[in-house]
Amino acid sequence: MSGTHGGELLAISDLHVAYPENRAIVERLRPGSDDDWLIVAGDVGEVFSEIEEVLGLLSERFAKVIWSPGNHELWTHPKDPLEVRGVARYEALVEMCRAKGIVTPEDPYPLWEGVGGPLVIAPLFLLYDYTFRLDGLATKDAALAHAHEAGVVCTDEHFLHPDPYPTRDAWCRARVAETEARLAAVDPELRTVLINHWPMTRLPTRVLRYPDFALWCGTELTADWHVRFRAETVVYGHLHIPRTTVEDGVKFQEVSVGYPREWKAHGRLPEDPLRRILPVPVA
Repeated sequence: MSGTHGGELLAISDLHVAYPENRAIVERLRPGSDDDWLIVAGDVGEVFSEIEEVLGLLSERFAKVIWSPGNHELWTHPKDPLEVRGVARYEALVEMCRAKGIVTPEDPYPLWEGVGGPLVIAPLFLLYDYTFRLDGLATKDAALAHAHEAGVVCTDEHFLHPDPYPTRDAWCRARVAETEARLAAVDPELRTVLINHWPMTRLPTRVLRYPDFALWCGTELTADWHVRFRAETVVYGHLHIPRTTVEDGVKFQEVSVGYPREWKAHGRLPEDPLRRILPVPVA
């Protein structure tokens, strides 16, 4: 898949449309041109029908939508009539997206041939494996015990089921191995835009208000992927701390909206919350 055009590659994540204020934000989202592509880096919502509705709306407005799942999409939530768990839920989400022409981590990576290209746009699904631990905590069990004592426990522990894998970290390792092979097969002459809901390096988690939460934020297995796989930029969400950092000369862009209490408290949500990835904004 490719596109030669003058549009922009835009990105957003963590829409959390169960909140009316956030749903209103989604209703206002519009492309600047008919050629704009949109990255949605996870956490649209928790209920399958709402996720389907929102992604369908965005796919009608933008020339191409590229989706990577977040942890909230993968929840088997008590309010969701769709009770499938783990891999089966992910596969249901993929099939729903494909029916709407939305690119998923299971599809061929699109080639961006607009301004700044050619670039391979690679949506990923990698999860986390509890290796983003506090210093001095050598094992997953020790780190989880510390988090429980601190009262910092991600809701994934209740709603994100790894079936048929025995654990979420086992699912993560399987996803990493499969994705690594796919990225290694990309033409080595092409640079990439890597998209993952969770941060792909540890650095972005260093500013978390509750450091134990980093356990649910990524894996050390991808620490060098931005170099190995020639990333022009890395797009992620999950932390609800929208900002840009640089590692090894590569931009890492957190593109989340977050919960209303967060963006209202900081007054940080611009009139247009879409982040432009390409063409690269002029500083």
